[in-house]
Amino acid sequence: MRSQKELKETYKQMVLPAGIFQIENSINHKILIGSSTDLKSTWNSQRFQLENGLHPNAALQNDWNEHGAANFTYEVLSEHKVSDDPAADIKQELKALEQMFIEELQPFGDNGYNKQK
Repeated sequence: MRSQKELKETYKQMVLPAGIFQIENSINHKILIGSSTDLKSTWNSQRFQLENGLHPNAALQNDWNEHGAANFTYEVLSEHKVSDDPAADIKQELKALEQMFIEELQPFGDNGYNKQK
């Protein structure tokens, strides 16, 4: 049996899937585009915030409250390979990729929940 220290070290060595995600309202087809360094836990985090009225995006929160959880889906749009290069800035790379998806999908106003800059 492995020690707690060994288990913690193994966890630290794990490479979590990073990338771009979309939350879609199936009633009005509005979408939210976002990025995450841990796509596996992002949906749980987003859902927790929405279910508890804590989501920072007021429009998404209002629609969640009105239409209910069953009318929203989470989809990974793109996974980003994490570089072994210690100089690589994964968060910066994800933000650039997220911006590319936002420019392409235009999730603003009647089309989505993202804020136009």
